[in-house]
Amino acid sequence: MRNSFVKKLVEIAKDREDIILITGDLGYNALDLFIENFPDRFINAGIAEQNMMGVAAGMAKEGKTVVVYSIGNFTTLRCIEQIRNDCAYNNADVKIVSVGGGFAYGTLGMTHHATEDIAMMRALPNVKVFSPADPLEAIACTEEMLKQKGTCYLRLNRGNEEIIHGENEKLDVKSAIKMNDGNDIAIFSTGNILYEAKKACEELKEKGFAVGLYSFPMIKPIDKQTILRCINESKLIITIEEHNIMGGFGGAVAEVMSEVPHNSKLLRIGLNDEYTSIVGKQNYLREQYKMSAKEIEERIISVYNH
Repeated sequence: MRNSFVKKLVEIAKDREDIILITGDLGYNALDLFIENFPDRFINAGIAEQNMMGVAAGMAKEGKTVVVYSIGNFTTLRCIEQIRNDCAYNNADVKIVSVGGGFAYGTLGMTHHATEDIAMMRALPNVKVFSPADPLEAIACTEEMLKQKGTCYLRLNRGNEEIIHGENEKLDVKSAIKMNDGNDIAIFSTGNILYEAKKACEELKEKGFAVGLYSFPMIKPIDKQTILRCINESKLIITIEEHNIMGGFGGAVAEVMSEVPHNSKLLRIGLNDEYTSIVGKQNYLREQYKMSAKEIEERIISVYNH
């Protein structure tokens, strides 16, 4: 996913001399393509992420579009005051890119697990939030993000993700992307956890459930029309995210649902308001925190039947 992002960034930067890339002493192999093509438009700010964000805001106010790249928590939790006061408040053209959303840096422990970033970033006025599921969504989100004015947040997985969409599929990331038809249950997913959601959907179909599956590459602003349509058609709405369920993607869906009368149930699947004290690879942590395809399927069946 990160390599797809960098390739698209380089492609766009060839036609846009205003684009600057700043990193916090990270990602040299991944960023080499940009550095080779635009050495004068690349800055290594060192391990000083808060200063890095302030520099980005200043350059943006001088007319640049600044892409800031680092590990998930380092560009968000560590820099939240600078993002709020320097970038978002001024609607500065800063594009904050996090690599390693969710459990992607699983073996490095809780300090590297980005599980609160969506909640923090979507709470900030003027900030648009993107969370692609596969390399093709990442490319489409990068294109859309660089068309938008103002501060944006792009949340990437770490790398080597399976391509879920068709190679020639045209993706409109501003809207939910329908992956499967079905009106008994509607599954909403954001980010790379879509891989598990898709497998769970296939198993549920085998058991006779009519399951709709949607990917939400853009969380803010969220596609309200799809949510409102689904809550009028489906008995059960499921949200799936590799993130804390408090304030995250599921919270965004719940906010939309709370504003209108409906008869749908809502089940939010994600990290259950806890810290990830377990250390291990991403797939192992998904199993431990009940986000694997099997756990998703079992929880959906249990809630649907009650």
